[in-house]
Amino acid sequence: MSYYDNILEIDSDLKGSGLCIGIVMSRFNIDISEGLLGACTAELAELGVQETDIVLITVPGALEIPLALQKLAASDRYDALIALGAVIHGETYHFDVVANESARGLITVGLEYDIPIANGVLTTDDEEQASVRMTEKGAETARVAVEMANLALMLGKMDQFTPS
Repeated sequence: MSYYDNILEIDSDLKGSGLCIGIVMSRFNIDISEGLLGACTAELAELGVQETDIVLITVPGALEIPLALQKLAASDRYDALIALGAVIHGETYHFDVVANESARGLITVGLEYDIPIANGVLTTDDEEQASVRMTEKGAETARVAVEMANLALMLGKMDQFTPS
C-alpha cells in the first residue's frame, strides 16, 4: 500500500450536459473577441452544453467585464462564467491598468460569489499575437469553465465524504 492509496482523488469532468454558462464579451477589439467567442461556444457544444443554457452579454471593454460578471453571478443561475476579450499593448500605461484591473475584477467576483470564472481576456503585444492565440484560448476557456463548474458542484457535496 502506498501513501496515496487512501487519498480521495477527484478526476476532471468535462461533461457539460445540464450546465448553465454565462459569457461576458468585450466589444473592444471585436474581431478578436468574436474569434474567442466562436471557439468558446463551439467547444462548449462539443462538451455537451446546450445552446439554450448559454447566455452572452457584451460590454464596451475589458474593464466593464467584471461588473457584468458580478450581475450574472448574483443571479445564482449559472454554474460557471466566462470572460472574453482582448487587451492589446499600446504606447501608454493604459494597457497595464486595463490588463491588471480586469483580471483582478474577475478574481474578486469569482471568490466573492463562489463561482468559477474562466479568464479568456487575452493580453498581447499586438493584434497578430491575439489572432494567433484566440482560437485555442477560446476553446480553453470553455474547458476550464466546464471542468471547474463540475468540480465546484462535486466539492459542494463533499460533506458526504469523510477521510478514513
